[in-house]
Amino acid sequence: MPESNHRLYVKGKHLQYQRGKRNTNPSISLVKIEGVDTPEAAKYYYGKKVAFVYRGKREIQGSKIRVIWGKVTRSHGNSGVVRAKFRHNLPTKSFGATVRIMLYPSSI
Repeated sequence: MPESNHRLYVKGKHLQYQRGKRNTNPSISLVKIEGVDTPEAAKYYYGKKVAFVYRGKREIQGSKIRVIWGKVTRSHGNSGVVRAKFRHNLPTKSFGATVRIMLYPSSI
């Protein structure tokens, strides 16, 4: 049987926090999803879970890998960027880092 790689997620980039000219809002992160260029295409991802996966220094329960979970809330602008709220605000170190947009829960 040929080995096949099936991902249950789409890659995205954590751009920055939502912000104005002078103030930032760390509770809302802006995420650019691969292959999404319009607000209409971004609608498919509303309500989908987002995971920021990173490595910690110490092992916790036998693993150094940790996750901060969030959810896509709505689109932002006209270029397919979405807003996401995470359970704990993402650290500023994660600007430009890869996040995973899970393809569940599904609305179709």
